[in-house]
Amino acid sequence: MKRTIFDLIVLLSISLGANAQLQKPLKPIYADSKPICDCEALAKVKLPNTKIVSASVVAKDSMCRIEAIVNHPPANDSVVVWLALPTDNWNGRFEGTGGGGFLGGFPDLSLNKNPFMIKGFAVGSTNTGHPGGSGSFALNEKGQLDWQLIQDNAYLGIHDMTVVGKELVKAYYGKPAKYTYFFGGSTGGRQGLSEAQRYPKDYDGILSLFPATNWHRFLVTELWPQVVMHELNNYISSQKFEALNQAIIADVDAKDGFTDGVIENALDLKYDLNPLIGKQIGDSEFTEKDAAVVQKIWEGAKTKDGQFMWYGLPPGTPFLPLAGTKAGEGEPFSISVEWVAYFLKSNPKWTGVPITMDEFQLLYNQSVEQYGSIFGTDNPDLQAFKNNNGKLLLIHGLSDRLIVPQGSIDY
Repeated sequence: MKRTIFDLIVLLSISLGANAQLQKPLKPIYADSKPICDCEALAKVKLPNTKIVSASVVAKDSMCRIEAIVNHPPANDSVVVWLALPTDNWNGRFEGTGGGGFLGGFPDLSLNKNPFMIKGFAVGSTNTGHPGGSGSFALNEKGQLDWQLIQDNAYLGIHDMTVVGKELVKAYYGKPAKYTYFFGGSTGGRQGLSEAQRYPKDYDGILSLFPATNWHRFLVTELWPQVVMHELNNYISSQKFEALNQAIIADVDAKDGFTDGVIENALDLKYDLNPLIGKQIGDSEFTEKDAAVVQKIWEGAKTKDGQFMWYGLPPGTPFLPLAGTKAGEGEPFSISVEWVAYFLKSNPKWTGVPITMDEFQLLYNQSVEQYGSIFGTDNPDLQAFKNNNGKLLLIHGLSDRLIVPQGSIDY
């Protein structure tokens, strides 16, 4: 168990570009960690519902590069899995990696000249069933929801990558990975929590950075600034939003004893906007209507009768891109627009400009009801993961402009 926590801290240090000592290869767990077969021989390994497309050595990176496709009969889906297994100096560990947005994983960033590869990890990644980072995969050619691809992206694809990765590691080295880890941020952080909740035996350690935990809730409520500006008929320019944020930071920054451009605890900050009214902020004067917009964004999404829906941006957190405007109208966050367009409305032409309070509330309710059990990953019961001696590090910055930290605190 101590080794698991130590290795998780090493993973975090690598991801943050920590001191040179931690960049050195990890000491192999096994005395003999050499491959027992040629890389090409892995193409003949038989795994359930899996086709090994290719297996070949990339000499310049000293790795055996594998591509496999996993299918879930009777569906006709194709979850692509990429693996990179060191041809020498394998440290005895396997690391699964996550994606971002609708992108299941990053094959180039995860496998080619990856710092984890340099340290001797066997590394895995996946597209979770669809190419690219668009949310359009949610609809089939008939414009209907493709539930298999949706489940592949939500949780199945990462599990597939993990199962295939661990099996091919065992086939290549003649022994299983002693420890298995998962690393990801944003969507990758959500994928890590999904693994701990749904497949508690997949990983010994999970490093979940700024996880998109409450995907079904916060992705719709990221449209809240657009709703507020529409309802108050006051679209604040992007320049003014940015200038206002800098003014707030400059006013509060030094109160924690350090002038470093960071508000120490924005979650407890009760900032009074009234003294700014009438002053030149950005490209124009800061007005009472501007203050009303900003205050509602900070307070977070609420129903028409004032009931809590989701958290708002902490003061000092950049408003953009959630509060983006263009030519005097709203410019909603693209991932939220795609979520609504493809997953909720099944209408690729939906733009979210403008969006009314009534429509917003209906979309929120639909998202929670329809996708909470699929994308939510907010189940607090981690007993099975704990019973398997699993260790989880969850880290979230307090000035996250896209995934507000209160969601992680709530979890």
